Amino acid sequence: MKTLLGRRARVLAATTATAGLVLVAGCSSSDSGGAKKTAAGGVEVVQGGQLTTCTHLPYPPFQSEIDGKVQGFDVSLIDLVAKNLKVKQTIVDTPFENFKTGAFLNSGRCDLAAAGMTITPERKKNVDFSDPYFDATQAVLVDKKSGITSLADVKAKGKKLGAQAQTTGEDYAKGKGYDPVSFESSDAVLNGLRTGQVQAVVIDYPVVQGWLKDKANAGAFQVVDNLNTGEQYGFTVKKGNAKLLAAINKALADAKADGTYKKLYEQWIGPYTASAASASPSAS
Repeated sequence: MKTLLGRRARVLAATTATAGLVLVAGCSSSDSGGAKKTAAGGVEVVQGGQLTTCTHLPYPPFQSEIDGKVQGFDVSLIDLVAKNLKVKQTIVDTPFENFKTGAFLNSGRCDLAAAGMTITPERKKNVDFSDPYFDATQAVLVDKKSGITSLADVKAKGKKLGAQAQTTGEDYAKGKGYDPVSFESSDAVLNGLRTGQVQAVVIDYPVVQGWLKDKANAGAFQVVDNLNTGEQYGFTVKKGNAKLLAAINKALADAKADGTYKKLYEQWIGPYTASAASASPSAS
């Protein structure tokens, strides 16, 4: 996932096709007086009547602005949580670094973070992760004219490799002895490839899947390696926020059981394969 240091937090409208909701930031009357604000099931929320989600845009197909509203796989899944809690989801765009440290969760800016974030032992020190909801792999995407046929080829042929800063993709490249050019977002990584700043990039495969749906992109670029790094995405909450974590895990498990997860996966990601099914929200 991504970082954009110094970017001012923005509250954005959000919607999903499944929920049919338009979610706009705002404070309800229950925010006054300093009393604790709660949702259904006694789950505490930072704003009455809302489930405030921190994310970092853009990161399609998980979250991005489409027709002026934030939509995507993550948004749709958290809408299910919000529905169960009888509140509406509000999206706040923040620097990715805050997700790794848990800063906006600890400060009460957001209730949870949903940003296509890989579960790692290091990040678990600062935040509590939900059950995994998505198995992720890294793709090596190259310019077809580069002559690159694998990740190893990048170094062998003296080409430049790009990656998104502060991500597991960048970490993977560095761990293999590369010094990748760092970009601030997934869009910036792909633009760097498109404009020739780099000839290959390591980036999450679901992002590539969506990008290559554009015929112009598919005509000029191709995936030459798919790196199974064993990564899984999870949503995060402030450490110790057991009630909200349980609500997220329940919504994920229910969606898996009743077919909603499959429907949303096919809407936003693509064909629901055996690999996708292995990302069981009930896993530990």
